[in-house]
Amino acid sequence: MSDLVQDKELIIGWDEWVSLPQLGLPAVKVKVDTGARTSSIHAFMIEPFTRAGKSRVRFGIHPLPERPDITVFCTADLVDQREITSSNGESEVRYVVKTLVRIGGQEWPIEISLTNRENMQYRMLLGRTAIGGNVIVDPNLSCVQGELSAALYDELPRAKGPRKNLKIGILTREPNNYSSERLVAAAEERGHLIELINTTSCYINITSHRPEVHLGGKSLEGFDAIIPRIGASITFYGMAVVRQFEAMGVYCLNSASAIGASRDKLYAHQLLARAGIGMPDTGFARSPKATDELIKFVGGAPLVVKLLEGTQGKGVVLTETKKAAESVIDAFQGLKANILVQEFIKEAAGSDIRCFVVGNKVVAAMRRESLDGDFRANLHQGGQAKQIRLTKEERATAVRAAKVMGLSMAGVDLLRSDKGPKVLEVNSSPGLEGIEKVTKKKIADLVIEHIEKNARPPKVIKPRRL
Repeated sequence: MSDLVQDKELIIGWDEWVSLPQLGLPAVKVKVDTGARTSSIHAFMIEPFTRAGKSRVRFGIHPLPERPDITVFCTADLVDQREITSSNGESEVRYVVKTLVRIGGQEWPIEISLTNRENMQYRMLLGRTAIGGNVIVDPNLSCVQGELSAALYDELPRAKGPRKNLKIGILTREPNNYSSERLVAAAEERGHLIELINTTSCYINITSHRPEVHLGGKSLEGFDAIIPRIGASITFYGMAVVRQFEAMGVYCLNSASAIGASRDKLYAHQLLARAGIGMPDTGFARSPKATDELIKFVGGAPLVVKLLEGTQGKGVVLTETKKAAESVIDAFQGLKANILVQEFIKEAAGSDIRCFVVGNKVVAAMRRESLDGDFRANLHQGGQAKQIRLTKEERATAVRAAKVMGLSMAGVDLLRSDKGPKVLEVNSSPGLEGIEKVTKKKIADLVIEHIEKNARPPKVIKPRRL
C-alpha cells in the first residue's frame, strides 16, 4: 500500500464525500468527527480468511443509506482486531483494515474499523487519527470538497478478466474426501473464501421477494459461486438447494436442471441420441412382453442390463446369451426396477475412457481397465487407470456430451468402438482423486479458474440513477 500523504493544505467540513478506491467505493458520505479517535465504516457479513499466510477480511457494504439496492463486497488486508468504545460508551471488538481515502483530489492511507452502522445517518465516520497534519476541519462548513453521485457506481468498469476474492460454497456431505479438500486448497491458494456446506442440512425459504438458503439458523448470503457435489442418493433434495441458490442469483457451476438431466440415465440417453452423439444402442421398456424386442434393438446377446438408479458400476450386468438376458430382464422387471438394455461393445475389451470436461475443454483423460475379466472398468469396482491420449473425435464427443447436458464440469465416460467413440455416461459430480493422480494435472485449479471467469458479480451492478 502506498504511504502517500497530503501534499498541500486541505480544508474539509464536518461532513464530506470521500472515495475509498482500494475498496471499490467511489462515493461515501462521511461524518468528520475530531472528537472520535478512530474511523469506522458500516460493514456486514464480515468474514476473515487467510491468503498465502496473510490475514484478510471480506465484507459487504451498503455505501449510501438512501440507496439500499447498491451493495459492494470488499476485500482488504486485516491489520488488527481491537476493542473500540463508541461514543455511547459501548465496547466492541472490531476488525481493522488499512486502505486509501481520497478527498478533494488528495489521498492518504488510513486505518478503519468494521462495524454495523446501519441505523446511523452516515455510513462512515472519519476520526482524528485519520486526519493528516495538512487537513483543516472547519465545523461550520459542509461538503466543501464537492458532492459525489451514486451514478459513479453504475459507471465503474466491469472487469473482463478473472475475478478475485470470490466467496465460493461447495455443496457436499463429504467435506474430508479428496475432491472437497482439493477444491478448498485450490480456491484458498488463489485467494478466495470457500465454505463447505452440508447439502442435506440446508433448508430453504421460498419467497418471491427474497429467496434464501439457511443452515444452522443463519442465512447463507454473499456467495459468488456454488460447486454442487450432489450424491446420487440425495439428487432430488440437492437439486432443490441448487435451484434456490440459482434463484438468489448465485453462479452454480452445474445447474440443477443439468444435474437432473445427467442423473436420469434414460433422459440423458434420449438427449444424447437427439443430438446425434454416438452411444451404444439402447432399449427401454416396462412390459415383460417387450423383452424379445428389446434384445433385438441392441443386436442380441451378449448385452448389458443397467439399473437406472445404479452408480459406480453397481446394478450393471453382462448377459452372455439370449436366455440369460431374458432371465435378468424378467427378474429386474419383477422387482419393479427401471432398467436399460444396452449393446455390448466387445472391442472395448473391458476398458473405458474418463474425460474430465471443464467449460468447453477436455482438461484431462484416463483409460480405465477392468481386472480379472470384469467388463466394468469403473475404479470403484477394482479397475486400474492410466493416462491416455485422446483422438480429436473423442475430445469433440466428450465436450458435446457435456454441453448437451448443460454441464460446465463433467466426467464423460467413453468406449472405443469400431464405429467411433460411444458415450456411456455423463457424470455431473466426477471425482478428482483418480484422474488427478493418474494425469498429474491440477484439475481443481482449472475448476476454480473457470469459476473466476464465469461467476457473476453480486447484485450490485447497474443501480438506478438518481
